[in-house]
Amino acid sequence: MEESKDEAAEAHALQAVERHHAAMLKQLTGLVAALMAAVEASDAATEGVARAKLLDWCENELVPHALAEEGPLYGGPRATPEGRLLVEGMLAEHRVIVSLVEELRTSTGLAAAVAGAIIQRLFALHLEKENGLLMPFIAASPDMSLAEAVEGLHELVGGTAGHHPEAHGAGHRPG
Repeated sequence: MEESKDEAAEAHALQAVERHHAAMLKQLTGLVAALMAAVEASDAATEGVARAKLLDWCENELVPHALAEEGPLYGGPRATPEGRLLVEGMLAEHRVIVSLVEELRTSTGLAAAVAGAIIQRLFALHLEKENGLLMPFIAASPDMSLAEAVEGLHELVGGTAGHHPEAHGAGHRPG
């Protein structure tokens, strides 16, 4: 990496990823709330639609986002003594999220609502670590660039209206 990096670009990249994370969490929270409401109302038809929408979002947004992070965003910090354990823990969270998506796929009713709620809570905690620990570490490091790590990765920073990243395969296990 160059001796001096563009601090404005680093700050812009951090803000872009944080905005994308906030939008993802808001969407996930709404989808989980819809599933929970349908289960609480004992409305099987609405529950089926809500579960299918949540599963589709997890497979086409959440899992590809996790997979996209693992190379460019996690690679630099994982190679440092200061970042290695944090990244290993975050990769473990990716594996748990993927297993919960699989659980959601095969469950209905209360079990599906619980799986959805756990995905939402774990993702919220995971984002706190990324936004508050990992990305500031990358941005502050003289040897890494957050702006370069996320450049061109719509799964990490969001895309233009109507852009939907291609799924990397819902059955893949990150990490």
